[in-house]
Formats: sequence, structure tokens, C-alpha cells
Amino acid sequence: YHLIKSISPFDQIEREHIDYALRWIESGQEIFRLVKPATPDIHLVAYFLVLSPQTKQVLLVDHKRAKLWLPSGGHVELNEHPKETVKREAREELDIEAEFLSEEPVFLSVAKTIGSPSVHTDVSIWYILNGNPNIPYNFDYGEFHQISWFDVDKIPFNQTDPHMPRFIEKMKLA
Repeated sequence: YHLIKSISPFDQIEREHIDYALRWIESGQEIFRLVKPATPDIHLVAYFLVLSPQTKQVLLVDHKRAKLWLPSGGHVELNEHPKETVKREAREELDIEAEFLSEEPVFLSVAKTIGSPSVHTDVSIWYILNGNPNIPYNFDYGEFHQISWFDVDKIPFNQTDPHMPRFIEKMKLA
């Protein structure tokens, strides 16, 4: 709750998403996914965008199930702190240790999933990790077709998370 409340909204949409997330938590509903693929149908996700501040490039994954270029991340496990989710998913998905550029989350979005066998709503907390496009990443071939570095002005916004353009703008990366 306090983690979400600490996120400074970028625009009216993020303000509405933060308010939605706070009301959702206050309602006492379960916030963690308990049963795959989507029970309960609204649950918490932690995204992390791997960024090279030097080159202004971001690492996106070609997600098999979502059929989108996405930041890495995953569902927050029962009673897990979203930052711990990022650390776990960074190891599982990219075989890296999470090096946070900001210790606190920088963005929040609420979105219905697409391409999944069970459409549901993800409340996503976004972090930024430091990355280097000059080193190879050993990614999870079971989950991703490929990974790729994109210049921030060449991100395939029509094939990514619908909130990615606002996130990039908020981070003043564009």
C-alpha cells in the first residue's frame, strides 16, 4: 500500500491507476496470484525495464504468450515484496543480478492482459535496472522468442505494453 502511495503520478491516467490500486488493496481482496493462470483475476505484477543510461537503450523481451515486446518481470508471489520479485525474475529470465537505478518503483499501470489463455487484470509496479547492451544476456528461451535492445525512440510502441510510451515519457528517456 505505502509502496504504491509513494509513486508520484506522471499524468491523470497514472493518478487514476494509483487510486484504483489503492482502493483495490483497501478492499481486502487478494492481491497475489494464487493459481495459474489468473486466480484471482486481478493481481500484482512487478515489471523491470533494463536501461543503459549511457546509450539510452532499453532491453525488451519478445514474450511468447503475450506476443508483445515487453519489459521483463512477473507475478508477485504470495507475500513477496515487488522488489524481491524483480530480483527473482531478473535471475530467472535474464540470468542477471538486479542492479536498481532507483530503489523505489517509478511507475504504476493497470491493464487487461492479451494473448493469454485467461484474460485478467495486471496491476503492474515498474522498476528500472541498469543494463549494458555490450554484454550477452542468457535469457529464458521457454518464455521468450528473443530479447533485443531498442533505442528509446525506436521502441515498437504498437507491439508493447500500452503504457510503455507514457512510462518512457515519464522517465524522460525519449
